[in-house]
Amino acid sequence: MSSQDVSQADFEQQVVAASFKHPVVIDFCAPWCAPCKVLKPILEKLAAEYGGKFKLAKVNSDENQEIAARYALRGIPSVKAMVDGKIVNEFTGALPESAVREWLDKIIPSPAEELRREAQHIVDAGDLDGALQKLAEASRLEPDNEVVRVDSAEILLEQGNADEAQRLLDSLRDPDILKDARVLQLKAQVRLAEMKEVGESEASLAAAIAANENDLEARFKLANVLIAANRAAEGMDQLLEIVRRDRKFKDDIGRKTLLDVFNLLGGQGELVATYRRKLAALLN
Repeated sequence: MSSQDVSQADFEQQVVAASFKHPVVIDFCAPWCAPCKVLKPILEKLAAEYGGKFKLAKVNSDENQEIAARYALRGIPSVKAMVDGKIVNEFTGALPESAVREWLDKIIPSPAEELRREAQHIVDAGDLDGALQKLAEASRLEPDNEVVRVDSAEILLEQGNADEAQRLLDSLRDPDILKDARVLQLKAQVRLAEMKEVGESEASLAAAIAANENDLEARFKLANVLIAANRAAEGMDQLLEIVRRDRKFKDDIGRKTLLDVFNLLGGQGELVATYRRKLAALLN
């Protein structure tokens, strides 16, 4: 069914839960509202025409004031699009059919996006190879879709293929995607995978530093070993010492690696805040 009346009793199931399968368009309306009567047949016509690409949920705002308050209605008709449990687009008032169609086209997933969503469900089922195949299909349909590449990199990392994940992450160009917290954390995870391949023991590296405090290569390798062993604070101390002794060492690798570690640790929290302050003090 592409269109149905929804109330407080079944809103969570018919709207919120359903939005994880396909977009849900919520039409907040009331029987006395003249503009609602104009918009309603347009929405119903398009719901039928789009053949299940979105679900139309009609909510009587007078009878379901708790839902209306939850979504802070400013007037009716109020139309909101929900995807994955979140409102992603909306408009208020009666629009002509052409404008509603244009609005819908912004929320209806492309064939590539549908494949990407399928891949997410396949990942949840534990089939990483099957998910990568779906994402490969999506990438063939939309070669410039960088979100597909990020999803693929995440799976590759989980499979232990850090080199291929790094290749995909290096191919990203969209400034908004590059600043996304998930991308920053994936890059940090690739960095961690590299750290685990140092191959030298903590004891031998510590001995090298004891013999020569300016052995920054040994300090850097020791930092990698410590961070890979979940001893982030000790590793960051070594990286700070590299920054203090020589900012130019390996193209400022001490500072750059610290930023990677901050991302690896989630970018926030007391530990990250403490070491951000320590780094800032060194740079000033």
